Amino acid sequence: MTPQHHQDQTDDGLGGEQPFMSHLVELRDRLLRMVIAIAVVFLLLFPFANEIYTFVAEPIRAQLPEGSQMIATQVASPFLTPFKLALVVAVFVAMPYLLYQFWAFVAPGLYTHEKRLALPLVSSSIVLFYLGMAFAYFVVFPLVFRFFTAVTPDGVAQMPDIAFYLEFVLKLFFAFGIAFEIPIATILLVAVGATTPKALAQKRPYVIVGVFVAGMLLTPPDVISQTLLAIPMWLLFEAGIFFSRWFEHRRPAGGASPSPEGGGSAPGPGYGSGRPTPVAPGGGTEVGREIDGGDLDEPGRYRPMTDAEMEAELDAIEAEEAADAEAAPPKPASPGVAATNPAQARIEELIRSANERRADGDMASARTLLYLVLEEGDADQRRVARNILADLDRD
Repeated sequence: MTPQHHQDQTDDGLGGEQPFMSHLVELRDRLLRMVIAIAVVFLLLFPFANEIYTFVAEPIRAQLPEGSQMIATQVASPFLTPFKLALVVAVFVAMPYLLYQFWAFVAPGLYTHEKRLALPLVSSSIVLFYLGMAFAYFVVFPLVFRFFTAVTPDGVAQMPDIAFYLEFVLKLFFAFGIAFEIPIATILLVAVGATTPKALAQKRPYVIVGVFVAGMLLTPPDVISQTLLAIPMWLLFEAGIFFSRWFEHRRPAGGASPSPEGGGSAPGPGYGSGRPTPVAPGGGTEVGREIDGGDLDEPGRYRPMTDAEMEAELDAIEAEEAADAEAAPPKPASPGVAATNPAQARIEELIRSANERRADGDMASARTLLYLVLEEGDADQRRVARNILADLDRD
């Protein structure tokens, strides 16, 4: 696919580039829908704001001494505190729809294999966040408030302020909801190739210390809530390692470059066919190399070449062309026909520039240069470009 064709695709759902203003308009529409959804849910919940607060305050009310009750120390607290709680609950209730709007905005720019990965992860992250809040309410709150009530000094009447209590429980809700996302973060790190399950397992002692430090920072200053957050975080980390091992085994190895929906570069001969590309005597380009040993030792499983291997292949191409040029008898240049060596050198320079921009993180410019190579290069250079594009898609 040429750069011009890549840019000509518009917002037709095919994943092509869109004008900057159209992105801003769509982002505005998505944000307006999110705000409207929160407002609608809030209007439905606000008449029951006091009942919702009573439900949220039940864990501490059940632990208060006989004759004690919650109080409001500020004039507007009896109104503003349930109002704030109803608004927060509206955001939590509307969260699946909010994430759907976010997903609908970014999905056209994702590749098909990225969509297959993102959909289950987004769904499971919502469920895990709700599970973290439920764990805090039904398990952590009763233990923490029982501990606070038991250590109250003699002569002190425990009468919690409703505003401070709401701030306290919202902090715990958020801390436990985020903590329960650890398996998703672990799977994503393995999926993008940033680490491996084995490497994560080797860092287990540091993780155990880290989760207790996080529990100390994210929870109130008491040992019980810190421990009740740290232990689930550690167990969720172990669950993330377990599922990431399964995910790593299912992750596709090298092959055809996944393309955005409705577009992409057509694979060339031997590319993504499940068979290795033959290597010409004395040099040539190899699209993938066979993976030896391990769980990936299967027929037709290859990995893209590394940067060092890519440089070696480019040097081999140059050496082969130089040897052919020395062996061939000189030919008079035909009028109007340009020499081939400058054109070949230009294509090789494009490939090198693409690798340099990729190393600098400028993926868009690297892709543009590689599309030019696909359009103007010879068979070997096109195969090199396809291999780099496959590597970019894996990144």
